[in-house]
Amino acid sequence: MKQLVKLWKRPCKNGQEFKYVLIWYGEQGKEHWKALKHADAHRAERQRAQKERELRMGLVETKPVKLREFLKDCTSRTKGQIKEGTITEYKAAMNQFIEVIGNIPYQKVRLCHGERFIQACLDTGNRPATINKKIRGLKRLFQLALRRGQLEENPLKFVKKLRVGKQKFRTYDNNECKRIVKVAQQTKIGAPFKWDILILTALCTAMRSAELLNLVWEDIDFEKSQINITPKEETETTWQWTIKDMEQRSVPLIEEILQLLIQHQAEQPNGYPYVFIPPNRYDVIQKLRKKGKWFERHQNRPVNNFRRQFNLILSKAGVKQGKFHDFRRTCISKWFANGLSEFDVMNMAGHSNFETTRNYYLAVREGLLDKARTASSHVLQGISIANSLQLASSSREKKNVSLQHLANKELTNHARQDLNLRPTD
Repeated sequence: MKQLVKLWKRPCKNGQEFKYVLIWYGEQGKEHWKALKHADAHRAERQRAQKERELRMGLVETKPVKLREFLKDCTSRTKGQIKEGTITEYKAAMNQFIEVIGNIPYQKVRLCHGERFIQACLDTGNRPATINKKIRGLKRLFQLALRRGQLEENPLKFVKKLRVGKQKFRTYDNNECKRIVKVAQQTKIGAPFKWDILILTALCTAMRSAELLNLVWEDIDFEKSQINITPKEETETTWQWTIKDMEQRSVPLIEEILQLLIQHQAEQPNGYPYVFIPPNRYDVIQKLRKKGKWFERHQNRPVNNFRRQFNLILSKAGVKQGKFHDFRRTCISKWFANGLSEFDVMNMAGHSNFETTRNYYLAVREGLLDKARTASSHVLQGISIANSLQLASSSREKKNVSLQHLANKELTNHARQDLNLRPTD
């Protein structure tokens, strides 16, 4: 039988002693504490057993907690442990879930509620990938409650994901890259922001935009010609930032990009740690930080109008559609095309597993069908297929003669019937 009440040895402030504390969860899932104010193990166990009996006999009455309160409790417990953006996604998914099934007690959620939620999302036009993401968030919230002992089983455990077709990812061809870089070099879009160096670095390293914008000069190893992508701590000069999937890694720099970065560093005033954030923007961010108006949602895109400026560059370059992230896909596809293994690409791209690398980037390898066609032709080297072609041609000719004979016979029979003659055998 599952133990409802647990004992915890809580350290005292002096760090040399401890006292027992009772911990249990009510029916609403809220955690309750009771300090026993002593360190007697036998006495503490008797008190724990007494509280256990009270709970099992229903002497401790609690009010069922509904989904909105459950959400508030879950997010408060996980704050600081996961990204703020992830918590925002969880909240949005749960609030939509409540709109569909109602604000019922969380312990009454069942599989049928998950299925109803999926259907409601489909009816409102959500894509399967979007719905799967919402379901993952809901499952995660209930899984956390399961780990804390608030639930016996995850109610959405057996909700199946929707099938999602393979996506075709956009990559830039060589001509598009040349035009984009040329526009970035010759125009003053976003000045003093260095769009040309940012784009060239992305094309050669497959770094994400957030990784580039949160890059500091200390991350660049000029001697080894590489960039070390690392998280940032909250300090006087830098703000806290974490890498997607928490994957620290190093990527190589080619000589041309290294020289551009050296020149760019020489042109920057002293005291500015970030590579691509202009000094005037950095000063504004520092003022916002002091006022407490700088939040996690700003950290991945600290430059204003980033997307609008990039779209303007694409427009002037004659590129109809695209995203900055497509530079990353372009670079990775080139890595594959030039013989890098899947494991090497996974490490340098910062993917947390092989599935991401395989599903998202193997499909965009340039000339994949042509390479497969060439490889298949090599299999037939030294094998004569002339006889097979002649046999196939002869077979088709015989079949055509047979079909013609049957057609002529059918026409003859119809003619005889018209003249009231006996059909041929």
